Amino acid sequence: MTGLWNDFNDAKSNINLIPKGTLAKVRLTIRPGGFDDPSQGWTGAYATRGSTGAVYLNGEFTVLEGQYARRKIFTLIGLYSPKGPDWGNMGRSFVRGILNSARGISDKDMSPEAQAARRIGGFADLDGIEFVARIDVGTDANGDDKNEIRSAVTPDHKDYAAIMGAVAPAQPPLSQGQQSHNLQGAPPPQGSQSSQAPSATGRPSWAQ
Repeated sequence: MTGLWNDFNDAKSNINLIPKGTLAKVRLTIRPGGFDDPSQGWTGAYATRGSTGAVYLNGEFTVLEGQYARRKIFTLIGLYSPKGPDWGNMGRSFVRGILNSARGISDKDMSPEAQAARRIGGFADLDGIEFVARIDVGTDANGDDKNEIRSAVTPDHKDYAAIMGAVAPAQPPLSQGQQSHNLQGAPPPQGSQSSQAPSATGRPSWAQ
């Protein structure tokens, strides 16, 4: 006897992934880790410190609209690794992209207003922020495929306006007190593909 419930060779695999490269409006929720270092601007107990000494933001990204609405994607935003600056630099680049996307700023805009909009008073300013993300596919701790978010889409992209909807204006300059908590240093250059590739644990080698 042959039928749908006797022969399962043509049944679709249950890999419930959002396709790589999908653009979607998302909301970032930071899952607090209780670690602070005021000298770095890490306050509010948002950062998490891992057993190896790596420090990161534990990001939960919720898709807000479209085919994949309400789906959640979990990605770490690197702040520090004892193995070197790469992970923290990637994290700072990602946050810069998030701010550009959320606040409607071209990455090439270096006006005083744009520079002010790329500053935050602390990680609380990122908790709940909405932006357009490019969804990627990486691997989890077991080596299985999982969705990740590693980059944000800015107004320079042709599909940004349609996905984001009403674009938020650039934020006004912050007070001196707020600026004192900014993430330190200048935006890093793009890293090589090999330095960004995750390992079988789902994290870059320097973050383990």
